[in-house]
Amino acid sequence: MKNKLLGALLGVTMAAGLLAGCGQAKDTAGTAGGASAKARTLSEIKDAGTIKIGVFSDKNPFGYVDSNGKIQGYDVYFAKRLAKDLLGSEDKVEFVYVEAASRVEYLKSAKVDVILANFTVTDERKEQVDFALPYMKVALGVVSPDAALISDVAQLKDKTLIVVKGTTAETYFSENHPEVKLLKFDEYQEAYDALLDGRGDAFSTDNTEVLAWALQNKGFSVGIESIGNLDTIAPAVQKGNKELLDWINSEIETLGKEQFFHKDFEETLKPVYGDEIDPENLVVEGGQV
Repeated sequence: MKNKLLGALLGVTMAAGLLAGCGQAKDTAGTAGGASAKARTLSEIKDAGTIKIGVFSDKNPFGYVDSNGKIQGYDVYFAKRLAKDLLGSEDKVEFVYVEAASRVEYLKSAKVDVILANFTVTDERKEQVDFALPYMKVALGVVSPDAALISDVAQLKDKTLIVVKGTTAETYFSENHPEVKLLKFDEYQEAYDALLDGRGDAFSTDNTEVLAWALQNKGFSVGIESIGNLDTIAPAVQKGNKELLDWINSEIETLGKEQFFHKDFEETLKPVYGDEIDPENLVVEGGQV
């Protein structure tokens, strides 16, 4: 896939896994029940001296645990900067590993203060959480084996498409392509394992992620480079937590002045994508798309 292809892909018009510092642990709490608890305010977070941020542990290169057991990725880089600017050190962040379908409930139940887990902004989600300004833009893509490449959504009729629960891919295909059979998993690693062992014909999630995965897995390609809308990715907090939301928005605007997210791209995404993606087609600075 060439840079110009991804440029066209993302240049379309926008349309209608807990330990402090560098430690990691997975919170295995379920999402059932929808229990609500009051989120910590900005002042309470400062008093506690740590901020709890929900991230993925299996979504390379945005939030993942590397071979040394350390949490890495584009979202993680941002999370550490939030902790540094708010509390004086990036070691003041406690990472909570989340799954796609648990992101909303982890905010509602106050298990985390902020979600930074590749969280796409949608109208439905806006009713349940408060999104800050965006820091990335993305569309959906479909990856499949080269030997049976899916290059058009029509080819998915009566075939099995792998998706992760609670993602925009699940929503998009459920609403727009009921003719496609969906095989749903809770975790990204489970989904990729299913694709590798042939339990599904293809896998759909953010195009930036499937491109990265295909580059690292010989014999697979992103045959559908863009489907659905161009969306934005943003931090989220519990609904009504205005003090924390306002601080994050101000932080994003300030970071834009130093081109922070371009630095984030260079440190975390460039080593994976090389020249396959122009950062201008992914990065959002200062919350301005």
